[in-house]
Amino acid sequence: MSDEIVQTKLENGLTVLLKEIHSAPIISHWIWYRVGSRNEVPGKTGISHWVEHMQFKGTAKYPAGVLDQAISRGGGIWNAFTYLDWTAFFSTMPKDKIALPIDLEADRMQNSLFLPEEVESERTVILSEREGSENEPLFRLNEAIDKAAFDRHPYRFEIIGEKSDLLTLTRDDLYTHYRQFYAPGNAVLTMAGDFDANEMLDRLAAVYQSVSARPIPSVTIQPEKAIPEERHVELSGPGDTTYLRIVWRAPAGRDPDIFPLAVLDSILTGPSSLNMFGSGSISNKTSRLYQPLIDRQIAVAFSGDYNATIDPYLYMMTVIMHPDHDPQEAVRIIDEEISRIQSGDISEQELKKAVKQARALFAYGSENITNQAYWMGYTEMFASYSWFTEFVSSLNKVTVSDVAKSASTYLNSAHRVIGIYRPYPEESEES
Repeated sequence: MSDEIVQTKLENGLTVLLKEIHSAPIISHWIWYRVGSRNEVPGKTGISHWVEHMQFKGTAKYPAGVLDQAISRGGGIWNAFTYLDWTAFFSTMPKDKIALPIDLEADRMQNSLFLPEEVESERTVILSEREGSENEPLFRLNEAIDKAAFDRHPYRFEIIGEKSDLLTLTRDDLYTHYRQFYAPGNAVLTMAGDFDANEMLDRLAAVYQSVSARPIPSVTIQPEKAIPEERHVELSGPGDTTYLRIVWRAPAGRDPDIFPLAVLDSILTGPSSLNMFGSGSISNKTSRLYQPLIDRQIAVAFSGDYNATIDPYLYMMTVIMHPDHDPQEAVRIIDEEISRIQSGDISEQELKKAVKQARALFAYGSENITNQAYWMGYTEMFASYSWFTEFVSSLNKVTVSDVAKSASTYLNSAHRVIGIYRPYPEESEES
């Protein structure tokens, strides 16, 4: 599959990236906005996620309910995601039905209604979503860890927002946020599929050029450096499972250090996928931590995770503990393996295997038309499409010393947050 794309910017500021893929008669259309929880302030957390919900509540041309029926009737799928740095809306349709998502996305870029009754209805939905998440141990643990890992940066808040803010945000707050950030000059349109790129560009320009340009607020956010010391978070609650999560500051997505970290992650925990939309998986049985954690029954599962973000975010390890063992046992094992890597105890064979696995998972997450359109937009949110096309070659350049340096720089035990969730102790039965 060729990585050749057509890229341009319309007069109203909308960036357009097109990629022809003629393997099936379908087209995937994405609109990415450079706005997410990173653009929020205390008192208005969760506003981007809420605006995403309101974008499905209709315009005068496409009233609520009509859109979903029209997409389904045309044989397509659609959805949306709000993340730390961005909000994305996508539709994947048969090629002869693509006019619908093109028109509706251009329409709701400027004409979403934000009816007061719909705002209040979604307040109930989002509060319910938030309360449901609070019943999940890992959500509660992650929320506490993020606030310990960041002192000021907006990454410290959950994307869904603080409950106190969800109770007080108004229709005008939401509409103002929409008009400020969901504009062509703050958006990237990506499309992959069965079309002629030059013809499609003319078609898109004819529709989207009608959307008026709007000024975009400047956003200045100071990135945070390494977590200043080891911090601890411990929670308890209902359930029967103990969770351990350890986080360190990770490099920003455009930082070249992201590639040695990807290989380090593959060595320690098995490769992580950067495709949040959907990808395959690879067993972590050959990773460093499998034998000491799983084979010795210290834990029942573990994983590593990192994301490519505008500002430095987090690399995290999550361990589901065996009920007969304490999280501190897992911490010691993890520290021992990290220390070995920091000292350069990595063979060339192990390095090559880790790189091969990371490349394979990357390929799994890039293999269909929808994923190709995803990557074009996702990489534009923190770097550029060349990040995607050069990913494999960047991995291949990683050396043993690069991995050891990454472990020393980023996985330092003096600069992390250790979070533990313990279930409430069982009450003893009275005889």
